[in-house]
Amino acid sequence: MMDTPLKKFLGDKTAKALATHLDLHTAGDLLYHFPRRYDERGEHTDIRTLEVGEQVTVLAQVLATNRRKMKGGTDEMLEVTVSDGAGGVLGLTYFGRRQVWRERELRPGRWGLFAGKVTEFRGKRQLNGAEYVLLADEGEASEEIEEFAGALIPVYPAAAKLPTWTIARCVRVVLDAFEPPEDPLPGTVRAERNLVGLAGALREIHRPSTKEELFRARHRLKWDEAFAVQLTLVQRKHRAASWPAKPRPRLSAGLLAAFDAALPYELTGGQQAVGDEISADLSGAHPMHRLLQGEVGSGKTLVAVRAMLQVVDAGGQAAMLAPTEVLAAQHYRGIAELLGPLGRAGELDSADGATRVTLVTGSLGAAARRRALEEIAAGDSGIIVGTHALLYEGVDFADLGLVVVDEQHRFGVEQRDALRAKAEQPPHVLVMTATPIPRTVAMTVYGDLETSTLSELPRGRSPIASHVVPAAEKPAYLDRAWQRIREEVAAGHQAYVVCPRIGDASSDEDAPPESDNGGRRPPLAVLDVAPLLSDGPLHGLRLGVLHGRLPADEKDAVMRSFAAGKIDVLIATTVVEVGVNVPNATVMVVLDAERFGVSQLHQLRGRVGRGSAAGLCLLVSEAVAESPARERLDAVASTTDGFRLAEIDLEQRREGDVLGATQSGRRSHLRLLSLLRDTKLIGEARLEAISLIEEDPELERHPALAASVAALVDEERAEYLEKG
Repeated sequence: MMDTPLKKFLGDKTAKALATHLDLHTAGDLLYHFPRRYDERGEHTDIRTLEVGEQVTVLAQVLATNRRKMKGGTDEMLEVTVSDGAGGVLGLTYFGRRQVWRERELRPGRWGLFAGKVTEFRGKRQLNGAEYVLLADEGEASEEIEEFAGALIPVYPAAAKLPTWTIARCVRVVLDAFEPPEDPLPGTVRAERNLVGLAGALREIHRPSTKEELFRARHRLKWDEAFAVQLTLVQRKHRAASWPAKPRPRLSAGLLAAFDAALPYELTGGQQAVGDEISADLSGAHPMHRLLQGEVGSGKTLVAVRAMLQVVDAGGQAAMLAPTEVLAAQHYRGIAELLGPLGRAGELDSADGATRVTLVTGSLGAAARRRALEEIAAGDSGIIVGTHALLYEGVDFADLGLVVVDEQHRFGVEQRDALRAKAEQPPHVLVMTATPIPRTVAMTVYGDLETSTLSELPRGRSPIASHVVPAAEKPAYLDRAWQRIREEVAAGHQAYVVCPRIGDASSDEDAPPESDNGGRRPPLAVLDVAPLLSDGPLHGLRLGVLHGRLPADEKDAVMRSFAAGKIDVLIATTVVEVGVNVPNATVMVVLDAERFGVSQLHQLRGRVGRGSAAGLCLLVSEAVAESPARERLDAVASTTDGFRLAEIDLEQRREGDVLGATQSGRRSHLRLLSLLRDTKLIGEARLEAISLIEEDPELERHPALAASVAALVDEERAEYLEKG
C-alpha cells in the first residue's frame, strides 16, 4: 500500500504535479507529507508577521469588496480586503473581465484559506491573484470544502501550482482507500510507551478529530522517527564494537612518558581524566570511536598529542586531519614545538627514540611531497598532519593506528572514511570539536561515539569580554572600537578584524551561510575593508590580509608574520575561525556580526585571550535593537558558556541541517522530531533501541521494523549518522 504509485489513486495529471512540484511519488510519500500547521476555525493567522516575497497560506475573513472598471477597456478590477481578526489586514487584487461572480463568492463575512505571494503596494500588504478556498457556512457542504470539515484545518507545505487544499484533497482520496500496513513497532514498546497505532496516527495527523488525538498522533510519529535514528546508531555501534583493532597499550617508558615529564605545566584534571579514557580505549582490541568536545582553548590538541604518542610508542602511526591548510600548518608547527627533540628523529639534537612529524598539504612542492610520502610509507614519520591531501592515492602508511579529525563538522563523511580505509585494520578514531554539542544532538547525531568533554580551561588563560557595537544607532561606538585596537597595539598587543566575505568575486567560499543579501547591502569584504582601514582609522599600523583564496604559501607566510608580531592587525575571513593560536592577540572586531552563526562567533572570539592579557571581542552590527539578529548577538555577548550558546544556535538553525539533511540528496521521512523540544522522547527511544538491539542485533525477528527504519533513515543518512 505505502509503495503504491499515486497515479493509482489520483490519476496521471495530479500524480505528475505532486511528483514535479513536491517530489511525492507514492502513497507513503504523500501520507508522510505532514501538515506544516493547523488553523482553527474562529482563530486567525497573524497577518502582521508575513514577510514580503513569502509564499503563504492564511486563514482570514472577508471584510469588504470593491469592483470597478479599468480605464479605457472592458476589464474589471476586484479589490478584496481580508482580516485575521486581530488587526492584521491583507488586500487581494483580481484583474480580468466580469469579476461579478467572484464578488458574489467573496462576500463579507466569509472565511477562507487564501494562498499566494506577499507583495507590498503603497505601504499595504497584498496577494495578487490569490488562490483561495472558502470554508463552509453552517449547513453548507461541497466536495471542495470536504477536506476542512473538522475544527482543525491542516495547512501543508505547498507549491504555487499545488495549494494546500489540493494536497488535502489528495490526502483524503488516499486515506479513503487506505489499507493499514502492519504496525512495525513491537507491541511491547507500544504498550509500555502508551503509543497509538500507526494507521490511526496517520489518519489523525491529516484529519484530526480533536486536539488531543492530534497530539497523540504526532507523538507516535515522532517516536517512530526518534526510534529509527536510535536503532540505526545503536546497531552501528554494536557492529563496530565487534571489529578488530590492533591494541596500542601505553608504555611505562617511551615518548609519552618523556613528553609528560618535560611538560612545563601540570595537566588539568579534565585533561588527565579524558587522557585516561582515551588511553584505555587505545589499549583495547576494538577500535576507539570517541568524540572529544571542549571549549575553545581547553587543551584538546594537547590531549590528542598524548594519544598520538601512545600509538607511536606502540609501533603505530597517527594522522591528524585539519580542515584548512592554515590550520594544518598551525597544528604541524604547534605539535613540533610541543615535542621539541622528541619529534626530530634523524636530526642532530633529537632525543633517544624520537619520532618525526610530517606535514602533507596540497601545496607541497614535488620534491618535498616525495620526501614526505617516503617517510610516511617507511614508518619514519610517527605523526602526520595534513588536510584532505592525506586522502589522495599515493599517501600510504606503514601502520596507521590512530586518526584524529579536528573540527569534524568541516569534513565530509567520505573524506574521513577514505583516510580510515588506509589501515589494514580499522584504526582508532578521535574526533575533536570546539563547538559544544547539546545532549540531544550528541544522542541523535553522534549516538555511536563515546563522548568526552573538557570543560575547564588551562591555567593562565585569560577571560574574554564581549560587547555588541550598534554601528547604525551609535556610530561613535564604532570609532571607539578602532581606537581600542590602536590602544592594544600601542600596548604591544595585536588584533583581528573579521569580515563575512573575501570580495572581488561572484561567490566567496569563506562567507557564512547566513550571508545572503535578502534586500540588504552586500556583506562587508576583506578586500574592501583593508584599504579603508589602512587609509582611515588604522592608518600607520601594520596590516595583513588573510583569506581562503590566497595561495597556500602566502597564507602560511601571513600567519607566520602575525605569529611573529610583524603584523599588528590581521584582516581576515573565517579562515581564522579554528585552531589559530597567537597568544599576543587580545582584541577582535567582527564586522557584520549578525551574518555569522552563534557557534561561529563563539569560535572566532576564542582566537583572543589566549595569553596572559585579557581578551576583548567587539561584535559590530547594524541589526536594530530587539530584532532576532540583535538578540542573538546579545546572547553571544552575555555568556562564554559554549553549551548555552550551542542551545541558542540549535534554536535558530533548521533541524534538518543538524540531522544531516544536506549530506544526502535522497528522500528522508524525518519530519516532526525536534532536537530542542523532544529531549525526553529521544532519550526514551535510545533506551528502547539499546534493549532491542541487545536481543536482536540485526532486527531479524522484527522485519517490519527493519523495513520501517530503512524507509525513515535511508542508507546514506544512516552512514552519515554512523560516522558523525
